[in-house]
Amino acid sequence: MTIAEFTDDDARRSILNAVRMVAIASVIGIPLLWWKLGWQSAALFAVGALISGTGLFEWLRLMSALMARMSAAEADANPAPIKPIAPVLTGFFLRLGGAVIALYVSLKYLQGSVFALAAGLALGAAALLFEGLRLVRSWTT
Repeated sequence: MTIAEFTDDDARRSILNAVRMVAIASVIGIPLLWWKLGWQSAALFAVGALISGTGLFEWLRLMSALMARMSAAEADANPAPIKPIAPVLTGFFLRLGGAVIALYVSLKYLQGSVFALAAGLALGAAALLFEGLRLVRSWTT
């Protein structure tokens, strides 16, 4: 596959793979952190991983809604009813607000390692980086 052949479905599949990687890393990381640093750090890691994974999923929803809107705008010959994007944007911003609240509450009441929280939050970026490198490798070989 080349970059010219990259489709919306490929992008969707890549983000879903990244969400799956976050889930797998969480299932492995939470017991290890619990064993090594205690349940508070494991809970902070879980909060960070949950925020990271839901963030990736919300970006997928937003990307899918925008792509559907763009493809419907291109197909002027057969105008299909376009779903409103407001519910997706509302969910996106509500999730952001929920993430801020979850971060505040977890930092205030859980006395674990802040580095565990940061590691959980970084899982999404690391998973996307891994997926991107995997795609680049498939395009160059």
